[in-house]
Amino acid sequence: MVGASLAVALEGLALRIALIEAVPHDAAAQPSFDERTTALSNGSRRILETLGIWSAVAPAATPIAKIHISDQGRFGFARIAAAEQGLDALGFVVPNRALGSALWSRLTGSQGVRLYCPAEVVRVVSQPEVVELDVLVGGVATTLSTRLVVAADGAESALRTAFGVAAKVRDYEQTAVITTVLTQRFHDYVAYERFTQSGPLALLPLADGRCTLVLTLSPSLAAAALAWSDQEFLAEVQRRFGFRLGRFLKVGRRVPYPLSLTRADATSRGRCVIIGNAAQALHPVAGMGFNLGLRDVASLAELVAAGGDPGDAALLAEYDAWRAADRGGIIAFTDGLVRVFSSPWGAVQRLRNLGLLAFDVLPPAKAALSRLSTGTGRVPKLARGVHLR
Repeated sequence: MVGASLAVALEGLALRIALIEAVPHDAAAQPSFDERTTALSNGSRRILETLGIWSAVAPAATPIAKIHISDQGRFGFARIAAAEQGLDALGFVVPNRALGSALWSRLTGSQGVRLYCPAEVVRVVSQPEVVELDVLVGGVATTLSTRLVVAADGAESALRTAFGVAAKVRDYEQTAVITTVLTQRFHDYVAYERFTQSGPLALLPLADGRCTLVLTLSPSLAAAALAWSDQEFLAEVQRRFGFRLGRFLKVGRRVPYPLSLTRADATSRGRCVIIGNAAQALHPVAGMGFNLGLRDVASLAELVAAGGDPGDAALLAEYDAWRAADRGGIIAFTDGLVRVFSSPWGAVQRLRNLGLLAFDVLPPAKAALSRLSTGTGRVPKLARGVHLR
């Protein structure tokens, strides 16, 4: 999703752009545009709106009017309402397939972007002034020469490795089981985050009255949960979540995703810049991963749009410096949430319970969280509604 978003951002800038994608966007095996949903911040919505994508995504998007955060077995909870922040919505829940369809429809008709899909990069030769990529397209080899390579190929990025950039990985020893559920009561556009002993449970509202469920479990329990009957699975979700939405009535197909934090040691190397999950793959607890990646896109596109050599060392150094604070802050915030709400220590549990209560009655804290979701530091033009051309 991040790489396709960048291609859209750069089209029309008198550049020759090649987008290399291993799997067609509408294929069942596509790892980005799958059955998952993405919680978009208002900043991300504005970026997509400026790019001319939002109008195609909006019909499938569900606004988040409120967020409710709670800790199972304790009385602490916190609530955030869009109206209190002077907003129409705190964000939007968008099916990944809807976002993929909008991006690829735009790219398919683009004169400035050439799509190589399905395709695979099999060789990278990096030189001071140019990078050569050998690409297999339908079994036929072709060579591309470029001044800038953008690695947007996920947490296990092959391009990142090809440029000699290592990544630190912290296995959270958790697996997210993702599905959709139908509840007895309408969700009223409320997103729920409930912390349990084995990990967070998130319910995100969908347009048709269902909810996306992200249930975080230990790997062994997740494996068992995939084998449970629908009734057994819903009973366990009910036990963890409670009855705020009445009974859980139906559940869709369940898909597991192992969770870890991956952080690249650098966001550029030579004539390669690393963005999105290739730079930082986060725990989904705060729903900030794609939003952070989209700010990578907006920042890089703005620098490239200024003209000159897009792979120039000074330009990439400016990109690194620009993204450092936002990237570091979001990684620390997300990782900190996982650590605090996974801690078995009684003292930590009591403190987090008090923290939720304090957060609920402190408007400045809610405003600060709202600002964090849209990024810190220098705000890219696209996030301010300013076109690059």
